Amino acid sequence: MAKASTIPSVWARQEQREQDQPALSRPAIVRVAIDLLDAEGIEALSMRKLGAKLNAGATSLYRHVATKDELMELAVDEVFGEMRVPELAARETAADRADWRGAVGAAAADFRATALRHPWLASVLGQAGLAYLGPKLMAYNERLAALFTDAGFADPVPAIDAVLSYVIGMSTTEAAWLSTVARSGESEAAFIAKLMPAAAQAVEGHEHLAKSARRNIEDPVAVRDKKFADGLDIVLDGLALRLAG
Repeated sequence: MAKASTIPSVWARQEQREQDQPALSRPAIVRVAIDLLDAEGIEALSMRKLGAKLNAGATSLYRHVATKDELMELAVDEVFGEMRVPELAARETAADRADWRGAVGAAAADFRATALRHPWLASVLGQAGLAYLGPKLMAYNERLAALFTDAGFADPVPAIDAVLSYVIGMSTTEAAWLSTVARSGESEAAFIAKLMPAAAQAVEGHEHLAKSARRNIEDPVAVRDKKFADGLDIVLDGLALRLAG
């Protein structure tokens, strides 16, 4: 097993290579781990199961990844490499920077799409050790900082925190819901339809909740998309006021 680091993070030690299995590498291990996480969830991930999928013993894996916690750091960093952040060239006036909302909206939508492709992601962001030290996650944050700086924010960090807090919160809830739907074996619309009798009884007398329940069964994907976009608009409205001030 790899020698323990004084800092419990994969980013605090160098990778050790195993000479007798040149095909086994850290990137290959991480890719298979992500596939396993996507298919079966965090609870199903173990070094033993991962080794079986790679036709390697757990001891071989430990030469590249010392612990499951390190593996999660690497998986989180790898997934952040999939996320896109549009560039926004610096403008001289506030009017010229008006397109910052579209760029931030595109970045937020891509984060959400990535989080839904990898439904385990949002729930582990605060638990995956020092994942924020990963090169791909740091590069992502740097691109976000450049976007908000070019938009005119003197300090981009509060704006980034506001947007990511919203996106992560919404994505966590949405991913959990879609995981529940997937376990049912039904389509989302069919699953909601089965819930409707109980839901209708529960929301009886609550006009807004009843109206929302009816919309969900008609086109649940469109409802989720609109809900995300509407909430993001509110966040961006607040940032626009801060920028104008």
